[in-house]
Amino acid sequence: MHRIIDLAIPLHRLRLLVVPFIFILTLHGCAGIRSVEVIPPPLPTRPAETIKQNEFFIGKEDDAIGRPAVIRLEKGDTLPDIARHFSLGIHEISLANPGVDIWVPEAGTRIMLPLHFILPDAPRKGIVINLAAMRLFYFKENKKSLTVSTYPVGIGTIERPTPIGQAYVKRKVFRPTWYVPASIAERHREKGDPLPSKVPPGPLNPLGEYALYLSRSSYLIHGTNKPSSIGLKATNGCIRLYPEDIRELYEKTPVNTPVHIISQPYLIGQINGVVYLEVHAPVEEQRVADLRKLFARLKNIEKKTKRKIDWGQVDKTLAEVRGIPVPILELREKIEKGNENIVEVRHPGKLYGSPEMPQLSVEAWYILAAEHRDATDAARMAAIISHQGPPIPARVLAKRDRYRVIAGPFGDMQTAEDTARRLKIDLEVDGILIEPGNNR
Repeated sequence: MHRIIDLAIPLHRLRLLVVPFIFILTLHGCAGIRSVEVIPPPLPTRPAETIKQNEFFIGKEDDAIGRPAVIRLEKGDTLPDIARHFSLGIHEISLANPGVDIWVPEAGTRIMLPLHFILPDAPRKGIVINLAAMRLFYFKENKKSLTVSTYPVGIGTIERPTPIGQAYVKRKVFRPTWYVPASIAERHREKGDPLPSKVPPGPLNPLGEYALYLSRSSYLIHGTNKPSSIGLKATNGCIRLYPEDIRELYEKTPVNTPVHIISQPYLIGQINGVVYLEVHAPVEEQRVADLRKLFARLKNIEKKTKRKIDWGQVDKTLAEVRGIPVPILELREKIEKGNENIVEVRHPGKLYGSPEMPQLSVEAWYILAAEHRDATDAARMAAIISHQGPPIPARVLAKRDRYRVIAGPFGDMQTAEDTARRLKIDLEVDGILIEPGNNR
């Protein structure tokens, strides 16, 4: 039996590794699956926001959309929860806020919401995905106007990158079945984590509820059961979106919509008479060529406008690589400040999609995932576990001078064991089962 009488367990029994920046297992680009059946709560309707974040009208002269914003963090906030609430990727919000702890940021901290985007240099038709920015743009032309919807995405890993090129939406599937590729199945077998040949719709399906199958074989734009992977290089080449974002994109995208996949780390655009530069990390092999193109464009802008670019600001922006549009040139005197000004957004209270925490129960099973002397370290681990997908609720319980990270509750021993196995595979955490009645 896995009976625990006293939770004062020696640390040598808890093989707890330091978890890297992001914790998502990425053996399958369209997400790995686990054997535990955890039913997540239904997605709530997206709440009304105080700032535009997804859909914008585009003027003929506009190359940028949105506006930057800030928000004050409250106790218990994590950057992944803030990011999802405002349809941002974790990489975006992390770059915009260097030095802020991803999992246990300090309450009261004002953080930047990078909701100001320069449009990629590509045809404004259908879907355009800029891999460098890890962001998707959907352009729709009406009789009198052009709109663009934008969403953060997860893309292919360095080993299995998302291919650049053109395609189109071949078909759309609601609640798709995932047929496990042989190569993915083999990698999971090597880790002692065998997968079935196919995964039906449900919480274990890494494709989520909606999928757009592209004309390029084996590549999809789809949802995910791991929302905290959005904004990361975490897939096997597919493009994944938050569940609520793929739902919106699925509904508005017809079959045969063109898809352009590009990689543009250096973006230049103007709005309201101001030229902006937005910088993302380039692919190292193309860095020199991309920089040459950038400087050629900037020199051409100076020549055409007969106005001098702030080259000091250009150098600073290139060095920082924060993914935020930075003004580098005013095209005329006495610019009327407007859309580029930062606005402070009121905290919504409940962040969209943040993990739910069930009440403790003496009749349930639990897992002791970690034990720390430092409360912050324990809170960080609990947050990481809680943001696994499918969800694993985790909390910190203090006992004497130790802080214990407890996952659960679970209704039966089998579910607890399956979850402990997930923690081992995903996070390399050796959890210890706590049977009912011993979870005090």
